[in-house]
Parts: sequence; structure tokens; C-alpha cells
Amino acid sequence: MKLSEQQISELIREGRRIMHTDQREFEGYQTDQELKRPQPPLVKEPMRDSSIALPLDFDRLTIDNDFLHVINSRRSHRVYTQEKMTLLELSYLLWCSQGVKEIRGKSYATIRTVPGGGARHPFEVYLAIQNVEGLANGFYHYLPMKHHLECLKEQEDLKPFISESLEGQIWAAKANVVFYYSFVCYRAEWRYGIYAHRMCMADAGHVTENVYLAATSIGLGGCAVGAVDGEMCDEQFGLDGEEEFVFYCMPVGKISESDQQKEKDFYRFVEEEGL
Repeated sequence: MKLSEQQISELIREGRRIMHTDQREFEGYQTDQELKRPQPPLVKEPMRDSSIALPLDFDRLTIDNDFLHVINSRRSHRVYTQEKMTLLELSYLLWCSQGVKEIRGKSYATIRTVPGGGARHPFEVYLAIQNVEGLANGFYHYLPMKHHLECLKEQEDLKPFISESLEGQIWAAKANVVFYYSFVCYRAEWRYGIYAHRMCMADAGHVTENVYLAATSIGLGGCAVGAVDGEMCDEQFGLDGEEEFVFYCMPVGKISESDQQKEKDFYRFVEEEGL
């Protein structure tokens, strides 16, 4: 479908409005929380009968504890060595970006390792895992309350799915793990209602930046990606595409200093086009 200039302008304005809604425009509006309607579950129920406990002995990892060095070293990586990632490294990434530290109240909110508007944490994490010690290649779902993984489906060759689900970005198919983030809509809408979606855009940045920093601190690399075939991902992970849908992802893998030139080659067009 080819868009006209007018249609493009209308879509841009519609997108801007999500970010800039003034709550005073809708005086008297009440969210479901304010209306005392039942709160949705804090996390999604397990999708399988069994799960894999993830290790928490992070003192066995070589972690860069110089915070400023980690900040200054953090950048996007799209070249991966395809060496094996350890289960402990994967566990560390999940803990640093979605780990549950405590429950607030009886079951009002999860307090996690990453900020979240109203402590709603409306995301679920699905993973395409390949070349990780102790895990079969396949599709997984993270259970943050237990810090477990559940295997949804084993599949030896994930490369076609990864590259296709990221709209043809074939570099991502060499990552050890791709984190696919779904938005569980009502988990945020219960508290924020018609304003929920603006807050969730900020929350997505909170989560992936923690992945970036955690990966950097243990010598891994990754790159957050917004070009995702949501329909394909929803089908793969068994989501309805309406109340829960994949909207963002982040490949992470083993990296090497010797690949710096290959990383620079992704931006060769800047020099070639004189930008």
C-alpha cells in the first residue's frame, strides 16, 4: 500500500499524540484502578508444566564493576563470534533486566532490577536461544517470579526465524540469544488507562538499556531492534496479538575486539555518502 503525503502526515500526528496527551483534556476520566476493578496478574502464568531453574551465583562471573567504564564502553554490537554463551551469563542478563527483587504489598506490584511506570512492568520476555551451554536450541519464556526458563519448543536451526522475524536483518541470526519483548496491555492499562502507552515506550527503554549495560559488564554485546515482524513472533510464541503482542527485541551474543572493523562496516554508508 502506497501512502499519500497526507496519509503520512496524519499517521505522524497520530503517533505524536500518544506521547503528548494532556491529562487535563479528559477531566473526570478514571482508570480501572481508580474504579476499584480487579487488578490483573503481575506476571503471566507458566505456559508449560516444567521449567529450568537459572543459576544466581553471579560472583563466578568476571564483572566489570567500574560503572563509568561500563557506561563509556556501551555501544551496539551486530557482529557475534558464535562461541558458546554460558547459562550463567544468560541468567545474569535476565536478572539484570527483569529480575524480581520483592513483592510490594500482598500482590500489588513487583519491584524489579529495572524501573517501570507504577511498578506495572507490563512486559513478558520470550527468547530464541541457540548455542547456550546446558540448553537445547529453541524458543523459551522467562518466569521472573521464580527466575526460571520454560522451553516452549526445541528447534535446532533458529537462524531463518530470527532473520525473518527481524525483517531480514541477517546479522542477528548469529546471536546466542534474541530477547523478544511482548506488551501485556491491560497490566499497564489497569493503572494508566488511556495514558498507558506513552509510559510503556519509556519502560521499553529502561529494560533494554539494562540489557546493554549488563552485557557490556561481562564482555557481551547486543543491539536493540525495533524492526520486528510482530505477527510472525506472536504466532511463534502463541500470543493473541491483541491483548499481548511482541513489539521489540534485542539480540545478544559473544563478541571479539578483533571484529571492530566489521562493526564499523555497518556504517560505511556514512563515509561513502558523505553524511
